[in-house]
Amino acid sequence: MKRMLINANSQEELRIALIDGKKLYDLNIKIPGYEQKKSNIYKGKITRIEPSLEAVFVNYGVEKNGFLPFKEISPEYLPIEYFLHRNKFNIRDILREGQEIIVQINKEEKRNKGAALTTFISLAGSYLVLFPNSANSGGISRRIIGKDRVELKEMLSLLNLPIGMSAIIRTAGLKKKIEVLQRDLSFQLKNWEIIKEISMNCEAPFLIHQESNIIIRAFRDYLRPDISEILIDNTQILTLAKKYITLLGRKDYINKIKFYNSEIPLFSYFQIESQIESVFQREISLPSGSSITIDTTEALTAIDINSAKSTKGNDIEETAFNTNLEATYEIARQLRLRDLSGLVVIDFIDMSPIQHHREIENCLREATKQDRARIQIGKISHFGLLELSRQRINSSIVEFKRNVCPTCKGSGTIQKNTSLSLSILKNINKKILEKNTHVSYIIAPISIISYLLSEEKKITNNTERRYRNKIHAIVDPDNCIKISKYTIFRIKKGEKFSVKNYLSQNFIK
Repeated sequence: MKRMLINANSQEELRIALIDGKKLYDLNIKIPGYEQKKSNIYKGKITRIEPSLEAVFVNYGVEKNGFLPFKEISPEYLPIEYFLHRNKFNIRDILREGQEIIVQINKEEKRNKGAALTTFISLAGSYLVLFPNSANSGGISRRIIGKDRVELKEMLSLLNLPIGMSAIIRTAGLKKKIEVLQRDLSFQLKNWEIIKEISMNCEAPFLIHQESNIIIRAFRDYLRPDISEILIDNTQILTLAKKYITLLGRKDYINKIKFYNSEIPLFSYFQIESQIESVFQREISLPSGSSITIDTTEALTAIDINSAKSTKGNDIEETAFNTNLEATYEIARQLRLRDLSGLVVIDFIDMSPIQHHREIENCLREATKQDRARIQIGKISHFGLLELSRQRINSSIVEFKRNVCPTCKGSGTIQKNTSLSLSILKNINKKILEKNTHVSYIIAPISIISYLLSEEKKITNNTERRYRNKIHAIVDPDNCIKISKYTIFRIKKGEKFSVKNYLSQNFIK
């Protein structure tokens, strides 16, 4: 039985989980102070044109300018001459700095990268998505197949769509009457008229249209006939949910919305708290005793499958196949829960039969069918690697719930005391050799100071005698964790210096 659970009892966050039985298969979390910007529509201003990138940078009202590729610029912003002599035009001849433009966020900001923008606007409704300035984006949801797809194509052709626009009928539009689809379309057309009117009466940068809140998005994107219950543990959110479901025209779900009233927390009752915690873990254990390890880098996400204690088979080949098969379903689930995007490389356990390769690939395609993101899946290579790419829908939960470690800067490793002490001694020698040095100071964490005064004491004493220079080691009062951080400075002969004043000005906060 599939359910939607809405946990809204905490002021710190609102969580929406989708479960099948007691298995978590999708998750959304809203944290106060963090607002999703994807699909927001802005009136922006071109600040920089980069012919080498065939793109422009747009100021849409946030700190980092958005990145707008030339291929994402609608024909309405291009001069007629461009279409007559395409090859003769430079991007600087077509667009100008300071030009105002309506843009929508395609991909949110990620680390040091600004948001990816588009001028091809999309407006999502309950049953269809309207593309008001694109005539070639229409179609049917990829989840709908067979006769249903043919029927919906006929219904799409009957919709009263203005010239130059197109629409996609969503999965929720299946089995709906043409009048219901037309009503949803009319609502989105009205939205577009309001957006155009606002854009004409405001100066860039300006937020014109904000994407719906998390509950409306969840109802719009996830409600399917197989959802049997929507359980909510907060009376205020329950009232809002009933209001939203009516606004979306999904009254057939209103009786499925129920209040959860129990001393046992909602997520604990369905045993999904530990499953949510797995989203933040590097290594995930599987029932057979095997595990998968997920590492995300700037360029890609690497997933490694380890057989560990798994013995699911009569021989090594069968064990490898069964372990890979089990891992495939968990990988598809983790891609959704973590919202991993971009290039993903999976290192499967070696399998000899090509037939096993094809079965694993087909299994992965089947397991990712319920994913809302577009996924392209390659084949398992000679080295046991499979590449796939996944569309970015939202910011990864890990990104806004976790900070990069200030000690290792996200690398996962720090220098050993021996290595760091050697670096300090080399740098202290450089300082001592500088002209007119009288005293040298080392300020470092206690573990490094202890190592220098015990294991490396002989070397420091020899350095002092050789250069006739005093070396003072001071424990950094602010630094108990950042092991690899240290400071070295020198005092010239005759120069007045107070350790207490220096520390109070530069370290103690």
